[in-house]
Amino acid sequence: MGLQSIACKSTETAANSSKISLRAALLAARQTQSVQLHSEAALAAQVVTLLAERKPHCVGFYWPFAGEFDARTTLINWLHETPTHCAALPAVTERGGVLRFYHWTPETPMQEGYFKIPVPAHPIEVQPDVLLVPCVGFDLARYRLGYGGGYYDRTLARLEPRPFTVGISYECGRVTDRLPREPHDISLDLILTEKMRYE
Repeated sequence: MGLQSIACKSTETAANSSKISLRAALLAARQTQSVQLHSEAALAAQVVTLLAERKPHCVGFYWPFAGEFDARTTLINWLHETPTHCAALPAVTERGGVLRFYHWTPETPMQEGYFKIPVPAHPIEVQPDVLLVPCVGFDLARYRLGYGGGYYDRTLARLEPRPFTVGISYECGRVTDRLPREPHDISLDLILTEKMRYE
């Protein structure tokens, strides 16, 4: 799916309008596609390879939402490999703010957070050195289209040191043209899909 029908205009208002239209189209495509088990397994294998290469101490990931790839099983297996491994989930603590990352294990009690997404009930803040970032869409320059809240962009602009950022998407989220961009948008270090690795 490309952006041929959505012109990239110069004004911020036009860019926002283009993003809204594109986001709706990509979410519909992701919800209606038939994601086969081999696609899930292939994307999980990409994540496993990445973790073996990067050898992180703490991996930030996300609670799956609206048809996103579910990385929990992959992270649980990774946690079992070494006692010092750490996983973290993002949490919104205030609307329009930045994300906080809270320590997570399969036994962590969860509660409903902002946007009805589960977060650890007893937060212990940690700093991930690799961050898996959900993508509604992405382009070949590794710019991400998210849900429009700007949480990841605001967070990455302030995190020090910045983690290695990995966009997670199905191949149906790839757009063939340049995504509409705004000054605050930040490109990711890597994008993984069930078919490709975009560096």
